[in-house]
Amino acid sequence: MNLNKLGWNDHFEHTFLPYKENQFIVGRVALEHKRLYRVYTENGECLAEVSGKFRFEAISREDYPAVGDWVVLQQMEGENKAIIHAVLPRKSKFSRKVAGSTIEEQIIAANVDTVFIVISLNDDFNMRRIERYLIMVWESGASSVIILSKADLCEDVDEKVSQVETVAISVPICVISSVEKTGIEQLAPYMNAGDTITLTGSSGVGKSTLVNLLMEKEVQEIQEIRHDDKGKHTTTYRELFLLPNDVIMVDTPGMREFQLWEADDSLDHTFSDIDQLANECYFKDCSHNNEPKCAVKSAIENGTLEENRYESYLKLKKELAFLERKNDKKAQKLERDKWKKIAGDRTRMHRP
Repeated sequence: MNLNKLGWNDHFEHTFLPYKENQFIVGRVALEHKRLYRVYTENGECLAEVSGKFRFEAISREDYPAVGDWVVLQQMEGENKAIIHAVLPRKSKFSRKVAGSTIEEQIIAANVDTVFIVISLNDDFNMRRIERYLIMVWESGASSVIILSKADLCEDVDEKVSQVETVAISVPICVISSVEKTGIEQLAPYMNAGDTITLTGSSGVGKSTLVNLLMEKEVQEIQEIRHDDKGKHTTTYRELFLLPNDVIMVDTPGMREFQLWEADDSLDHTFSDIDQLANECYFKDCSHNNEPKCAVKSAIENGTLEENRYESYLKLKKELAFLERKNDKKAQKLERDKWKKIAGDRTRMHRP
């Protein structure tokens, strides 16, 4: 298997150099299931798990390999199995906060160049969800492309596109129908050989159907949407595919809960229109509540800024502030635990 076709480049080659002399090989994680990994290497496909040392030194979930990661492997002689000893430094990571109340990062895909945000033009169409996706893609270091799918089910496509343009500033928007196979050619400029593209979006928006179409064969099971127009979880895990045009594509399960992880700068970028208005306020420290000559309030009153968009901005800002406080407390606890462990190791070393 050609590593260059899997996205290998000089950046990863440089970070792999320290491991070469120890007879390690390198591979890319294509699938993860309960800490077992399907990995693609020069020698083909193998099943891998992390070493005991790796597991002992891992502090959090994000330390473990994710789909799209390049990993350092020791292949078992005569077997199609391997041991993962390290994860090469990621050039990007697309992640979210894990579902539920736990404050922890979940990496959706690593080393991603572009994220295709798939939004269907039926009842799934949601502007606030698009804003969230744009924030997280910007934070990841990847580029965004918005795909409005199921155009065959929508009677006001142009109106929907206009709405998306108000929040997706300078982001390409493609309108497609996988059923009618229309609009697919619009994706070509954003699909270069060797690039890694991740598909994200809610259940039932057509991600798996699009993968099958681009793969030119059925590799993902697809299902009809439910009677309430909500999608079913067809894809249950993240998986990496190599398309016929040598583009690497990661399909992901639909996300009904998409909470931010960290995105201070990305918030300002995604809401650059509000940030620009705030700079035009008479008072530099304007809170946009009761101050006179407030450009933000004036924009809402004259209709150039939607009130819902501003409320979404405030909600996301509050959510990020909460996460920052929680992450600070978590970091302090991890630091205390690290020093407790070091102290315990030293005590055992000096014990007679």
